[in-house]
Amino acid sequence: MEVKSTLTVINQTDCPGRRGVTDGQTYQRMIGWPEIKETDRVRLGRATYKPGTYEQLHWHPIEACYYVISGHATVRNFEGKEFDVGPGSMIYAPAGIAGAHEWEVKESLELLDIRATTETNRKIQYTVDKETKRSYIDLEDLAYRDAISFKSHY
Repeated sequence: MEVKSTLTVINQTDCPGRRGVTDGQTYQRMIGWPEIKETDRVRLGRATYKPGTYEQLHWHPIEACYYVISGHATVRNFEGKEFDVGPGSMIYAPAGIAGAHEWEVKESLELLDIRATTETNRKIQYTVDKETKRSYIDLEDLAYRDAISFKSHY
């Protein structure tokens, strides 16, 4: 029996960056994206934020995990509790509004964004109004995340 290696090595310099969902954020698609390397279940990206970037309180319908490579930020949860994060910090946001979080970037921030799905339309994020606790998503955001319509599983 002959076995052929399926190992892939990707250099981040081979992954073009593009504007992220928030002004001040750049996002590099790395593992799990059709244009780089498709996978069955995992998607990995590298996000960088300029100092002063603020990402509103939001949540995802899937779990999210972030690993801080460099920089510092304040992350707040749904209840407003603050967490100072820096190199080596991991942020785990379970799916749903209880996992809602916001970012206030203190100095240039670089992190790995890890998702347990390769479906872009499941990576959408819902902004939370802090007063009413209502969630919403703008049509432009749905289009950006390829979520105007969903795959039929029938």
